[in-house]
Order: sequence, then C-alpha cells, then structure tokens
Amino acid sequence: YTMKKIITTSVAVAALLTNVQADFSFGDMFKDMKEAAVSMSKDAKDSVSAMKDGVVETSKSAERTVTTVSKDAKDSTVKISDDIKTMEVNTTSDVKAATTEMSTDTKDALKSTTTDLKDSSIVASTEMKESTLTVSKDATDTVKSVSTDTTASVKTVSSDLNNTASTLSNDATDSVKTLSSNTSDTAKTLSTDTTASVKTISDNVNTATTSVSSDTTTSVKTISDNVTDTVKTISADDYAEYMKLKEAAK
Repeated sequence: YTMKKIITTSVAVAALLTNVQADFSFGDMFKDMKEAAVSMSKDAKDSVSAMKDGVVETSKSAERTVTTVSKDAKDSTVKISDDIKTMEVNTTSDVKAATTEMSTDTKDALKSTTTDLKDSSIVASTEMKESTLTVSKDATDTVKSVSTDTTASVKTVSSDLNNTASTLSNDATDSVKTLSSNTSDTAKTLSTDTTASVKTISDNVNTATTSVSSDTTTSVKTISDNVTDTVKTISADDYAEYMKLKEAAK
C-alpha cells in the first residue's frame, strides 16, 4: 500500500512538472500526499513495534539460553567436583593399600634374603674350608712327588752328561789324530805335485821363448826384405814420372 501511494505521488509530481493534464487538481494531490504520509507513518510505527517485539523476544531467548547454559555449567561443575572427590578418595585408598602390600612384601623379602644369605655363607665357608684342606694336602703330595722326580732326573742327566763327555773326548782325540795324519799326507802330496808343476811350467816357458825368438827373427827379416824391395820399386816409378812431367813442361 505504501509503495502504491509513493508511486501515485511520483506520478502526480511528474504530471505537475510536465503540465500534460489540463484538469490537474492540487487538492487531490495534497490529499494523496497526506494519505501517503499517514500510511508511511503507520507503516513505520508498525515496523518499530515489530522490531521492538523482535528485540524483546531475542532478549528473552538469550536470557533463557544463558540461564540454561549457567544451569548446565553448574550441574557439570558439581558432577566433575564429585567425580574428582571420589577419584581422590579411591586413589588414596588404593595407594594406602599398595603401600601396605609393598611394605609387607619388602619385609618378607628382606627376611627371606637374610636367611638365604646366612645359609649360603655357612655352606660357602664349609666348602672353602674343605677345599683349602684338600688343596693343601694335594700341594704337599705334589711337592714330594716333584722333589723325588727331580732328584731322579738330576741323577740321570748327570750320568748321561758324564757318558756323553767321555764319548765326545774319545771322538775328538780320534778325529785330531786322523786330521793330523791326513794333513801330513796332503802336505807331502801337494809339495810333490807343486815341484812337478813348476818344472813342467819352466820347461814349457823355455820352449815357448825359443820358438817365439826364432819366429820373431824370421818375421823381422821378412819385413826388412819386403821394405827394401818396396823402396826400390817406389824410387824407380817416381823417377820415371818425374822425367815424364819434365818433358811435358818443355
């Protein structure tokens, strides 16, 4: 309705400005404008009332929501507090029971351990005493046995060394005699062989010297004769050549 009145007013104003209609009435125009204003005022009032009602309703809803949330939060807090209290009581009871049980177990364990250690110590002491006596007896028997064996071994070694020394002495004497005899024979043989070798070498040197001297004399004579013949031949040839050159120069 309001939009209709606004359009009507706009049309009236446009008609007034353009002067299209000749029978235009200002009274009708003002009447329409008044009705439009009244209608707009009523619509605005209704809108404000509706907005007020909406705000009141929203406020009430928010209040109810806050109240509900507050109540739920309070209930939850109380429940959590009760649960924590119950849990603390249970935990304290459990810890107390566990501590008592652990204390009893520890006490029993200490008693059992002490008894076991005592029994073990007695058994170990007895076994160590018996072991020490046995080891002492075995050590004494072993020392006696080793002493007897050592004495016998020393006697045997001494006897063996005596026999070995005698045998070595006899063998050494025989070896020296044999070596002396062999050395004497070898020296005689070497002397005889050396004398024969020296004589043979001397004879061979004498023969070689005589042969070389004879060969050298023959060679020297041959060379001297050849040189003389060569000199004679060369002198004759040179003279003939000289005379030929001299005649050619004329």
